[in-house]
Amino acid sequence: MSAKAINMTKKIIEKQKEKLQKQKERLEKELNSLARRNKRVKGDWITKYPQFDGGNLEEEADEVEEYGNILPVTYTLELELKKVNEALEKIKKGSYGVCEKCKKAIPQARLKVYPQAQYCTKCQ
Repeated sequence: MSAKAINMTKKIIEKQKEKLQKQKERLEKELNSLARRNKRVKGDWITKYPQFDGGNLEEEADEVEEYGNILPVTYTLELELKKVNEALEKIKKGSYGVCEKCKKAIPQARLKVYPQAQYCTKCQ
């Protein structure tokens, strides 16, 4: 089913594409502050582990604790970036706005709020 088949105009799709591009930039910027791209696995990020200089053990313990705290944040950002990239790919292929489960149109109101939505409200 193409985007045209679900009555999405080119103007709406372009607007969604712009939103998704901005989200992608924001997510990549956030990820870059916490992690680095995995050169071996496309789309994967590796959380930056603190570097120790053999100094204060208390400070180093705090850094390890902080590392543990940012792991789930990095993972969440990574997943969201993956969804954004998938939505941008769907726009290219002409399948944007189609529920991955039931193959029906995702309501435009839902896509306006969450442009990377993969499912309609019934299948969510």
